[in-house]
Amino acid sequence: MEVDMEVKADALDGAFDAVLAAEAVDELKASVAALRRQVDAQAVAASRLPLDGAKAADPARDAFVERYLRRGLDAGVEMKSLSGASGGEGGYAVPREIDTSIAATLKALSPIRSIASVVQTGTSGYRKLVATGSTGAGWVGETAARPETATRSLAEIAPPSGELYANPAASQAMLDDAMFDVEDWLAGEIAREFAVAEGTAFVSGNGTNRPKGFLSYATTNEGDAARAFGTLQHLATGSAGAFPASNPQDKLVELVHALKPPYRQGAVWVMNSDTLARIRKFKTADGAFVWQPGLVEGQAATLLGYPVIEAEDMPDVAANSLSIAFGNFRAGYLIADRGETRILRDPFSNKPFVHFYATKRVGGAIIDSNAVKLMKFAAS
Repeated sequence: MEVDMEVKADALDGAFDAVLAAEAVDELKASVAALRRQVDAQAVAASRLPLDGAKAADPARDAFVERYLRRGLDAGVEMKSLSGASGGEGGYAVPREIDTSIAATLKALSPIRSIASVVQTGTSGYRKLVATGSTGAGWVGETAARPETATRSLAEIAPPSGELYANPAASQAMLDDAMFDVEDWLAGEIAREFAVAEGTAFVSGNGTNRPKGFLSYATTNEGDAARAFGTLQHLATGSAGAFPASNPQDKLVELVHALKPPYRQGAVWVMNSDTLARIRKFKTADGAFVWQPGLVEGQAATLLGYPVIEAEDMPDVAANSLSIAFGNFRAGYLIADRGETRILRDPFSNKPFVHFYATKRVGGAIIDSNAVKLMKFAAS
C-alpha cells in the first residue's frame, strides 16, 4: 500500500513539474514575442520619415543640448573636445544638426555667402590652383609640322582667413525652462552675429585675420585680355559721385556686356539699398522701368534681367566709390569654411547670464577676376 502511494505521489510530482515547465515555456514565448514587437516598432519608427518641422532623435545632440548647454555638464557628452588637456574648457564642436542649422541661417542672412562658392576645408591653409592665360591652337596641313603651342600658367589662390566669433548670452532661468528651445535660439543668435561680421569682410575685408573682400582688390579699366591676373575691371560712370545726367541706364548696360557671355549665366547685381533706390527710378525711352520686382514671394527683383542682391556693406554712391558690382560670384569669389562651429559655455564672466562663446574659422578671396565687374563713380 505504501508503495502504491509513493508511486502515485511521484506521478503527481511529475505532472506538476510538467505544468510548471509548460508555464515557463509560455512565459518565455510571451517575453520573446513582446521583445520582437518592441524591436519591430523601433525599426518602423526609425524608417518612418519625421513630420514636417519635427527633429529626429539623436542621443549625441540631445546630450549636448540638455547636459552641456542647459546645465554645463560635460560628463557623458560625446563631443569632440578642442583641447585634450583641458577637456570642455577648450570648448566643444557642436553636433552636425546644429551646425547645419547655423549654416542654413548664415546663407539666408549673409548676402555674399548666398551667391559665392563655399567649400569646407580641414586645415587653415587652404590652397586652390587656377589656370590663367590660354592654350595656343592653330591650323596645319595633313603632313605639315605641328609647332609647339603655349602652355597655360597656374596661379595659386590662398584665401586669407580669420577666426569669426560670437558671444550670445541667456539667463540660467531661460535655460532651465523646458519649453525654451535652446538649440534653435543658439543657432539663430550665432548665425545672426556671424552674418553681420562676415558680410562686411566679404565685401571690404583687408585680408588681415579676416577674408579679403572683393572691393579690396586693385582695379583698372583694362579689359580681360590686358589686365593682370587678380585685378578687377571697373567701368567709370563719367561723372564723379553720380550717374550721367542723360541716359544713366546706359552705363548699366555697358557693365553687363563688359562681362563675358559664359559668366552671365548666374550673374547678379550687388549694391546697397541707397544705390538701388536711385536705379529704381531709371526708365527707358518708352517710359518702362529698368528695374522689375519679383513676381512671386521669395523671388529676387531683377535689373536688366539679372537678380539684384542688396548688400548693405556696399558703399554709398560718392566720388570714386565702387558702389555697384555685377558678376558671377559663384565663379569669382570663394569662401572657405574650416571645420565645425565651436562653443565654450561661460557662466562666470557675466553672472547671472550664461555666455556661449562660439568661434569658426572663415576665409575668402577672389578666384577669378574675370567673373566680377565693378562700376566706379568717377570721371575716368
